[in-house]
Amino acid sequence: MNILDKIIRDKRQEVASKKKLIPLSYLMKSPLLERKSFSMSQSILDGSGIISEFKRRSPSKQVINHKDSVIDVVSGYEKAGVSGISVLTDTKYFGGSLDDLVQARDHLTIPLLRKDFIIDPYQIYEAKAFGADTILLIAAVLNPEEVTLFSQLAHQLDLEVLLEVHNEEELKGSDLEHVDLVGVNNRNLKTFEVSLETSKKLSSMIPDDKVKISESGISSVDAIVSLKQFGYSGFLIGENFMKTEAPGKAATEFILALSHEN
Repeated sequence: MNILDKIIRDKRQEVASKKKLIPLSYLMKSPLLERKSFSMSQSILDGSGIISEFKRRSPSKQVINHKDSVIDVVSGYEKAGVSGISVLTDTKYFGGSLDDLVQARDHLTIPLLRKDFIIDPYQIYEAKAFGADTILLIAAVLNPEEVTLFSQLAHQLDLEVLLEVHNEEELKGSDLEHVDLVGVNNRNLKTFEVSLETSKKLSSMIPDDKVKISESGISSVDAIVSLKQFGYSGFLIGENFMKTEAPGKAATEFILALSHEN
């Protein structure tokens, strides 16, 4: 059993437990369900294109940053001029929580992506109830019917959908009609090797009406300049900022350097 299989196995158990502890009827009482969501896709097209991430740890790198508070980090990111922020909400493998998401929402006026392993409609209601504007769906852990149904539900809740793919098979096998953003993860799930060539290879297969996002392994302005030539307008940057002493400052310097290239 690989790491992704273990994560999904544990996630199914976690969601089953949550549904007993916090019924959907309780989530539906959240005042955030009535909030008008910010558009991640529009923010990317209008701004820097950078989606920065709040992530404490990962299965591959273990501890990344346990010192900085979510409020300090996301406030620094917003000041830096990012187009949106990804908040990891998986606890067991990434050290995140829904509390991180709702704290971020309380302090920001830019789009938030709930980054987690969504395998049940309950989690989509959860995302809206805790302040997300966009949800992540991972093609590698969902069947085509689930991608379609989950995307439709997200739109009913005024959430945008970022569909993550890793290869041509996942991209061609997914119904993109109700997807707003298509993210190509440059990390091979089996080997954990990262190559930007994955984004470049799949770029022409993504419909022009979808906002193209490149994910993982983006650590330089040159990488973004190169990817823009393949139609990418959004760039998810995770560990590159979080591993520094001051993530907000690192993001500021990065976006400033990027602006000089435009």
